[in-house]
Amino acid sequence: MSAGPPAELDPAARAALDTVLELLAVERASVSSVTEPERAWKVHVEDSLSGLVVEDLRSAGKIADIGSGAGFPGLALAAALPAARLDLVESVGRKCEFIRRAALSAGIENAEVIQARSEELAGGSGRDAYDAVTARAVGRLSTLAELASPLLRDGGVLVAWKGKRDPEEEAELERAADGLSMRPEEILAVGPFAGSRHRHLHLIRKRGETPPDLPRRPGMAKKRPRGS
Repeated sequence: MSAGPPAELDPAARAALDTVLELLAVERASVSSVTEPERAWKVHVEDSLSGLVVEDLRSAGKIADIGSGAGFPGLALAAALPAARLDLVESVGRKCEFIRRAALSAGIENAEVIQARSEELAGGSGRDAYDAVTARAVGRLSTLAELASPLLRDGGVLVAWKGKRDPEEEAELERAADGLSMRPEEILAVGPFAGSRHRHLHLIRKRGETPPDLPRRPGMAKKRPRGS
């Protein structure tokens, strides 16, 4: 299914994200391979904001962005959704340092950086705590569904940024879904206005209680994905 473009950013949010990209352009630590501001706006910001076509994301009060990298989509969504709280979950220290500096300099006050693996967060205060989870360029759909399930409240939604559709990967998710209390719901084609020509957003909803065997040990969801 194709989706229409997301709402325009207000001037304050645009200025905040310009500040983030200015810092990214001069950042010496390796946090992203795309740092030139004009290209980074398309590749990082426009791509991130494509998620705003999802009503569940626009209305979420508490969002976890897992594997945040240089801060996307988390910082872009935080700037666009000032009423929401965004927890940017990243395990690499230099990336966390950059995201913290960028959020502070840009005045994005509703973004908090959590230096941890998502499994560690889900094993503690993050369990069943979020209305939505976002993930961009992190892993296979079944892996993402497993990582998101223990973080989401019942009825919450995972929004996964992916490229071209992969029938094998989607079938793997279908096989794994029931055991993860997750259900694939919708796939939106957003390439015309995202940073990637073939960009798709996969919406996967939490249905029921978190399975008692989740989260598994850090790394197991990627090493041994369910449904494979």
